[in-house]
Amino acid sequence: MNFAAFRRMTLVVAVSLGLASCGINSVPEDEEAAKAAWANVESAYQRRADLIPNLVSTVEAAAESEEAILTQVIEARSRASSIQLNADDLSNPEQLQRFDQAQGELSSALNRLMVVVERYPELQSQQRFADLMVALEGSENRIDNARTKYNEAVQTYNTTIRTFPSTIAANIVYGSERMEGFSAKPGTEDVPVVEFGDDN
Repeated sequence: MNFAAFRRMTLVVAVSLGLASCGINSVPEDEEAAKAAWANVESAYQRRADLIPNLVSTVEAAAESEEAILTQVIEARSRASSIQLNADDLSNPEQLQRFDQAQGELSSALNRLMVVVERYPELQSQQRFADLMVALEGSENRIDNARTKYNEAVQTYNTTIRTFPSTIAANIVYGSERMEGFSAKPGTEDVPVVEFGDDN
């Protein structure tokens, strides 16, 4: 091997190492990991949305007088399903807030429904209803877990694009933007008070 070829090879190796050390690979890897975590969040929410029609029809059959609550659940599910947030929008805090708010309204409507069904022992004794409740509880756990993992992936990505030397690739090569994570809603640190009023 002549000296010129050796110099070219050394230059290629040096450039490759330099690019690798400035985040040319770590920035897209962390971004894709955050997007994959977001897809898991969407999947968890979709699982819950798919269970709700069965839950509503089961409750409807046993609790016909609770039309208003069932309507709220159906409408909240419709709103939550209509607000889509794709991976390219994860750097937009307003869109993430709208998505999170719609999902929160659905959670709130489901919680009200669960309080209502306490009044229907015959409903709680049905195996189908019991199975739906277990599946819904599992969905809520999946949602919580998926959101936690998404926040962790977002933290990793946001740290990568702000730290040297990866910030070089993030700003010059990719034009990376900070992603938004989920945050606790105001008041969630307070212990909830449940009151059962006399509706009669």
